[in-house]
Amino acid sequence: MILGENGIKMGKRFPEFVVNPSDIVRDYGADTLRLYEMFMGPLEVSKPWSKNGVEGARKFINRVWNFFTEPENLTDDNDGSLAKVYHQTVKKVTNDYENLAFNTAISQMMIFVNEVYKNGKCPKEYAEGLVKMLSCITPHVGEEIWSILGHNDTIAFESWPVYDEAQLVEDTIEIVVQINGKIKAKLNIAVDSDKDSVIALAMENEDVKKAVEGKNIVKQIYVPNKLVNIVAK
Repeated sequence: MILGENGIKMGKRFPEFVVNPSDIVRDYGADTLRLYEMFMGPLEVSKPWSKNGVEGARKFINRVWNFFTEPENLTDDNDGSLAKVYHQTVKKVTNDYENLAFNTAISQMMIFVNEVYKNGKCPKEYAEGLVKMLSCITPHVGEEIWSILGHNDTIAFESWPVYDEAQLVEDTIEIVVQINGKIKAKLNIAVDSDKDSVIALAMENEDVKKAVEGKNIVKQIYVPNKLVNIVAK
């Protein structure tokens, strides 16, 4: 990219090796250039330029535009199906922006948009939250979508999205099942499940059944939300 006097000299001598920002803005738009540069990696690290990466940035912006500018895709109702990923996104993007970790913030917004497409619908409040966060990097697209969503004022003066810690709590957790101290299986259980139900679930596991077949169960130990240890001889 041409930067400063040395960059200009290099551009004149080796034009095939220099990327002119004006050309990228002309072909892809300023928002795509911003998004790609922020997505390339940590700001302090040197990164190679990639035309495919620029195309990917434009594709993501198009995905956002195509979904969130269609009124039929947005709903005033919230069935909770996107609650966890939305609040995870707000928390991560907020923290990442404060730490100038723009690339991971963008990655999280991409995760959210992917989940929105899978769901098929998105609560309007979540759509507005995403647009607020994304507009820091893609201000032109952000303002346009904000207007299409029915707002007359600029998005620049809107309050920042907030997340609810209660929505971030995991409903399920993975634990291991050990037979005489050796891991034989893994289980997904509801958080804070009682001992009897977890032990019963463990004993129904096929790998556990094989491991204790023909043996006498001496002890069954459950460490809440961590592991089941079965002592068999």
